[in-house]
Amino acid sequence: MNRPPQQRSAKRAAPPRARGRSRGVQAAARRQAILAAALDEFSRRGFAAARLDDVAHRADVAKGTIYLYFKDKEALFQELVLSELAPVVGALEAALTSDLPLRTIIDRASELFVREIYGTHRKQILRLVISEGPRFPALAEFYYRKVLARIFKAVRARLRVALARGEISDDALIRFPQLIGAGFIVAVVWHGLFERFEPLDVAALVRAYFDRLFAVARPP
Repeated sequence: MNRPPQQRSAKRAAPPRARGRSRGVQAAARRQAILAAALDEFSRRGFAAARLDDVAHRADVAKGTIYLYFKDKEALFQELVLSELAPVVGALEAALTSDLPLRTIIDRASELFVREIYGTHRKQILRLVISEGPRFPALAEFYYRKVLARIFKAVRARLRVALARGEISDDALIRFPQLIGAGFIVAVVWHGLFERFEPLDVAALVRAYFDRLFAVARPP
């Protein structure tokens, strides 16, 4: 005897839209797992020695799955830069448009760096660019265009305002915005090479650096 439809099963197939959402969530999680595994492998072995087989093993996916999301190892590294650093670059750009005093903005940008870059796995990306960039100029160029060029543009714009307001005495920092980031690079390099011998208070280092840099840059 056939049961009425409502009694046949308490379970029903998920609507197509719900199934699509579920697949989308799973795909996003798989993609993120691949990126995290790639950063681990790149950090341990360097870009050249890292193998996609090992990335796949670490992410618990088949090697072919990686190619569903990324064309090759270089594209994987580029996506790491975009996904991990673009939000921080955007926050820096927003901070630099503030009408607050220049030193206040710099201090807040420093706090952002210590919290979101140095205090996280993102610092490994900077170390990779520093160590691997000379051998892989395409990676260095990509990082320059997507990260440094954006930061330099925002820094120069705010420094021009500072010069017009008399917050700095000349255009040296506008011509050489690399000076603004020098303390951050020292912190990243030190961590990779010497942290286990002499731990570094990065927040204090950056404050001391800017105290001296802007003591020179301020008008007498």
